[in-house]
Amino acid sequence: MAVRREGMEELLLRGGADAGRLRDARKESQRGGVSLLEGIQRTQAVPSEQVGRALAEMLGLPYRESIDHEAVEVELVRPISLAMAREEGFLPCWREGAFVRVAIADGRAVGVLEDLRLLYRTPVRAFVVSADVLRNATNKAYDRASRSASATLEGIIEDGLEQEDGDLNLTGDIVDDPNQAPIIKFVNSLLSQAVKDRASDIHIEPFEKELVVRFRIDGVLYEIVKPPPKLQASIVSRVKIMAGLNIAEKRIPQDGRIRTRFAGREIDLRVSTLPVRHGERVVMRILEKGTVFSLDGVGMGADTVALFREVISRPHGIVLVTGPTGSGKTTTLYSALAEINAPDLNILTIEDPIEYELRGIGQTQVNPKIDLTFASALRAHLRQDPDVILVGEIRDKETADNAVQASLTGHLVFSTLHTNDAATAFTRLIDMGVEKFLVTSSLLAVLAQRLVRRLCPQCKVAYTPSEGELAEAGVERGRFHGHTVYKAVGCPACLMTGYKGRTGIYEFLSVADEIRELVLKNVPANLVSRRARELGMRSLRDDGMRVVAEGRTSLDEVMRVTQIDVQGA
Repeated sequence: MAVRREGMEELLLRGGADAGRLRDARKESQRGGVSLLEGIQRTQAVPSEQVGRALAEMLGLPYRESIDHEAVEVELVRPISLAMAREEGFLPCWREGAFVRVAIADGRAVGVLEDLRLLYRTPVRAFVVSADVLRNATNKAYDRASRSASATLEGIIEDGLEQEDGDLNLTGDIVDDPNQAPIIKFVNSLLSQAVKDRASDIHIEPFEKELVVRFRIDGVLYEIVKPPPKLQASIVSRVKIMAGLNIAEKRIPQDGRIRTRFAGREIDLRVSTLPVRHGERVVMRILEKGTVFSLDGVGMGADTVALFREVISRPHGIVLVTGPTGSGKTTTLYSALAEINAPDLNILTIEDPIEYELRGIGQTQVNPKIDLTFASALRAHLRQDPDVILVGEIRDKETADNAVQASLTGHLVFSTLHTNDAATAFTRLIDMGVEKFLVTSSLLAVLAQRLVRRLCPQCKVAYTPSEGELAEAGVERGRFHGHTVYKAVGCPACLMTGYKGRTGIYEFLSVADEIRELVLKNVPANLVSRRARELGMRSLRDDGMRVVAEGRTSLDEVMRVTQIDVQGA
């Protein structure tokens, strides 16, 4: 049944819609070759609810203001792909007597009702909802329909682990296809659950008598499921096929990538396989495309952001970000590049590997097999007339020397080092063989960082820290005067961990003249750090207490992350 544009406009105008905005919507629909409803949605000419009521009146169907998400029967949803439901604008909801009730938000969806009747072998009756209500209900229904890894595994075991035929090449949305071979279904459910649980990594680990799957969520590993060990080869082969790796080669490590979609979101997975005693170990790093990088979102204090912004706007010099693996260094550097990225700057990067694609920035991935190392790539980049260069990591003297020379010849260089605190960066570079006077003349600032878990806003509880806790943290009670301190509890929203998401804590050391003099005199790193704190630098633990005072993390979490920080001793 087609929607008559004149009738729709008349109903909307009678309902109080603005005539001028409706004309704009009609022009948009004609220009894009789409329906009037689509034109209205694109221009937001009329509130979604008003459009839904007008459509219901036109089609002679009942209108509902909402859909009870829990009432939607996932068994009705599973046979239909998410892409089709979205494109046609409908959602099978529940059985009601002899009928299946279907929600629609577009007149075009009436055309699929007969197909649904044949699919379910029962009469179908539609009702109308607003586009916003349908979109939200569809997302939640397909989220529930994509079963968890453990539930999928139980189904496979109940079915006797029969290997059905199935397409081994994942090309669609991983929650779309309900008819998949068991191992494919299990791997897809792992990916689906990992994305829903906000995991950053998936670990598949074979041991002598068991196979363990763990997710890293907010920096901490959690055991998720233990598939039967006899499934190990099939699971690893499935992952290898998805990542374009050699499934016959099990003796050497392999690296690959999986590009897929989850509920409409583009997801990249960086895959690493490693031969171990009882098979092959697989780790998948989850990277979501379209991530927006901003210094305002990494958790720095206002004063630190201001200092860091001033440093990264300099025309030349070296800015180092330090910390262990997984401490958020790449995110900080990408955010810095996003901050200064402009059409009048030539920005190049050398990475291992490239984790996210940055628009307007030239990115090179190192490849030691062809002698494309950080050092050789940096030399090549200097012939590309760069203004800013990001070197993923300074690992050796050659790379360090090249970075220093680049900074001294008018380039701004960003890079990372693996050190525990900011002051140790000087010692690390000098130990690599870089002359002290070159280190002090080229280095602008060092930013050490860690990631702490954020308290779940739904279950965190205010409390008063004991004297013992404060003494262990090295902080006086007056530090939290006027602030509320919270502790973690745990609820379903945060997977019973008490935390949801992470934020950074930072130690920003600006290389002032006094710091340079200390480094030139071979003063130990702990004394350099002490003097930097006297000049206003906050240690990692001090900055952690700032986040505690803001109510965003707990004392326990800061203590856990900064337990090696002995600067306050």
